[in-house]
Amino acid sequence: MKPGYHGAVSSDAAARRELELTSTANPRVKALSALRRRRAREQQKLTIVDGQEELLLALDAGTRPRALYYCPELVTDPEPLLTRVAALNAEIIRVNRRIFEKITYRESPDGWLAVVPAIDARLDRVQIGQNPLVLVCESVEKPGNLGAMLRTADAAGLDAVIAADPIADWGNPNIIRASKGTVFSVPVAEASSDETLAWLRRHGIQIVATTPDTDTLYYDVDMSRPTAVVVGTEKHGLTDRWLTEADQRVRIPMRGRIDSLNVATSAALVVYEAVRQRGQN
Repeated sequence: MKPGYHGAVSSDAAARRELELTSTANPRVKALSALRRRRAREQQKLTIVDGQEELLLALDAGTRPRALYYCPELVTDPEPLLTRVAALNAEIIRVNRRIFEKITYRESPDGWLAVVPAIDARLDRVQIGQNPLVLVCESVEKPGNLGAMLRTADAAGLDAVIAADPIADWGNPNIIRASKGTVFSVPVAEASSDETLAWLRRHGIQIVATTPDTDTLYYDVDMSRPTAVVVGTEKHGLTDRWLTEADQRVRIPMRGRIDSLNVATSAALVVYEAVRQRGQN
């Protein structure tokens, strides 16, 4: 028996070759902690999905977990999800609450955590429709904002979300959590600004850049044709490169003392205006 494992399992667990992890000193715990770092994720081509809701959405999108960790003390009716993941030939590992609280990201964990293959974020694999609507995020840093924009993209049915000159990778577990797992349902990509601009031009997609430094309001621009809504960093907004290349610069009217909204809120407003113009319900 390997150190830190227990051999006694239920008949259901035995049927699916379930292991029980009993020690925080087990190498698996260290390996899971390592996946919190981008370098480790990139080297191993793996990431973590923390939470049942996120895991279910990832499974629905076709993700095949390598391993599933669950805590019986925190979950109810685990068999349906365990059976589904076991059918994908993933390892199933039971852990106690003490171990789970060490490996989880959440302050209030629900008892489910999976190791999954890295998200393929190559720009050249993104497929778009005849009248695409995409969202480009230039150097957006905060996982919460990126996650919120992914949820908007999923709800609005965007063709893709592209991180230009990205700071955080799409496999960041905090982005997965903030997106409620929609990072698996929305086509995502990351590339340099030069590569992203070339891709947009190659596909005949107009660039609508958001900035407070224009007189044009976002709802006065035609976004019923192929369009990329482009938003910038939380602190400084878009760089001059994107503003110079933009076909349209638009702003959101502000009646108060500040001149801009949260980047995820701004993206949602402009994206849904494009959806409205396209007559999509």
